[in-house]
This record gives sequence, C-alpha cells and structure tokens, in this order.
Amino acid sequence: MAHYPIHSEPGIRHKENIPDRKGSISDDIVSAFERDVAKVFKELEKLLLSKHRDYGPRNIADAPGGAINGLRVRMHDKLARINNLVDSKKSPEHESLEDSFKDMANYAIIGLLVLRDKWDK
Repeated sequence: MAHYPIHSEPGIRHKENIPDRKGSISDDIVSAFERDVAKVFKELEKLLLSKHRDYGPRNIADAPGGAINGLRVRMHDKLARINNLVDSKKSPEHESLEDSFKDMANYAIIGLLVLRDKWDK
C-alpha cells in the first residue's frame, strides 16, 4: 500500500488550535450546536457501517490506482453531482444533496482510516 503523509497524530488535539469559547457564544447555543454535531456524526456512523456491510472493504481497498485514488474519484464524482444540482437548480431524481454530502463526509472518514492503516484490505 502506498504511504501518504499524515500531518498530525491521530486523536491529538493541539490546544493552540482550539478557540476559547468563553464569552463568545452562550453556553446554551454551544450545547445545542454540540448536540446537532453529535446527531450528524451518529447519522454518518450508521450510514457508513450499513454501507460497509453491503459493499465490504474490497471496493475501496482494490480500487484501480489504490484506495486513495478510488476515494479521490468517488469524491470528485460526488462534488461534480453537487455542483450540477446547485448550479442547475434542479431537484434531484435519486439522492438528495444531503445524501451526497453524507457520502462525501464518509469518504473522508474512510480516507482517514486508509491513511492510518485501519481499513481492511
């Protein structure tokens, strides 16, 4: 497998990159935002695990040009689809813009798993 540079350690949050929230946003708003983010993460997790059961790991691992290239192609296709729907102001016939953004987010998660050698081969 090709190795790609990882610019930060997995799971490490650098304190200098975390803004101080005191006084900038009320605790109620932050709490609501955090709940909304957690809800979206849970939706993404459920979708990713469900699709992983359907597709298995090989559709990414065995992609032509390697897993990262396969993800690049999939993400490019999703972005092109999003751009077409937004630019044309058409209503999608098959999957919503939300579905496309969920897929993009999950491709990014898969990419991180691939980079960290946590994706099955």
